[in-house]
Amino acid sequence: MAERDAIPTETAAAVKLVVLDVDGVMTDGGIYYAAGPEGGTLELKRFEITDGLGIKLLQRAGIEVAFVTGRHSEIVEMRGRELGVREIHQDPAAKKLPIVRAILDRKALDWKAVAFVSDDLADMPVLKRCGLPVAVANAVPEVSAAAIWQTTRPGGSGAVREFAEALLRARGDWDTVVGSYLAEREVGADG
Repeated sequence: MAERDAIPTETAAAVKLVVLDVDGVMTDGGIYYAAGPEGGTLELKRFEITDGLGIKLLQRAGIEVAFVTGRHSEIVEMRGRELGVREIHQDPAAKKLPIVRAILDRKALDWKAVAFVSDDLADMPVLKRCGLPVAVANAVPEVSAAAIWQTTRPGGSGAVREFAEALLRARGDWDTVVGSYLAEREVGADG
């Protein structure tokens, strides 16, 4: 496969907020149900661990990360808290545009400062406005057509991590952020 173009440097430099859809981007889009204790139902989702590191690296570079999803799930809240994500918004009506607009208003940001990683139609109103629309490899054709950058990995299989690296490389932050991350893991090591 031919190497695709890098994220444009000027576009990458403007990003201050990365908004992630969850189902189909952070997960494979599947929802797993199991019988819970006392007849209840348990909902399970699988998150790719490397995506978590990608989010942490974005945060180290001073980029805020938000989850905006069209389904409510306690598991999403748990994963977001684990990763230090403060903006976690779940709207069962999947009206994501007003949510992202409210985040921008609170943070005094404009649309050029937003990267949005998407897979499906509910994300189109945000994708049309943000400065860096991104599609995962298995996105629907409309999302892929609206994106200016697309991952080679499908949602739930490291697409967020791939995007995080591409964005940080385009900004010139990758080596510094990774160096800092690795240096923290060497503290106290025999050497």
